[in-house]
Amino acid sequence: MIEIIAIIIFLGSLIGIGAVLFKKIPILLKIPESEIKEPNFKEPFLKLKNKIIESKIFSPDLILQKLFSKIRILTLRVEKKAEDQLQKLREKSKQKKTSENDNYWEELKKTTDKKDGKLF
Repeated sequence: MIEIIAIIIFLGSLIGIGAVLFKKIPILLKIPESEIKEPNFKEPFLKLKNKIIESKIFSPDLILQKLFSKIRILTLRVEKKAEDQLQKLREKSKQKKTSENDNYWEELKKTTDKKDGKLF
């Protein structure tokens, strides 16, 4: 059932395209070749480029300033994250060092206990 509907829509579309072409081909043949221009796709982009360059809103200097400021902000953010990680590493190493020193006195106390509590 669905295939039949799809075929009917397809055939209707082909008939519609054929009717438009049948009406327009004689009109197109009457146009002299001197009036037919080849499309120039670069022209709109050149016009847009010239308008951008002429306007002071989008000057190349301003675009470079914005680009460099965004790059600077990005590097500052990366530097801040690196600084935070370095600070965490320093704190961990400091805690590790202090925990090793805390065990020193406990170990010394244990060794004196083994010698009957006498130091000398």
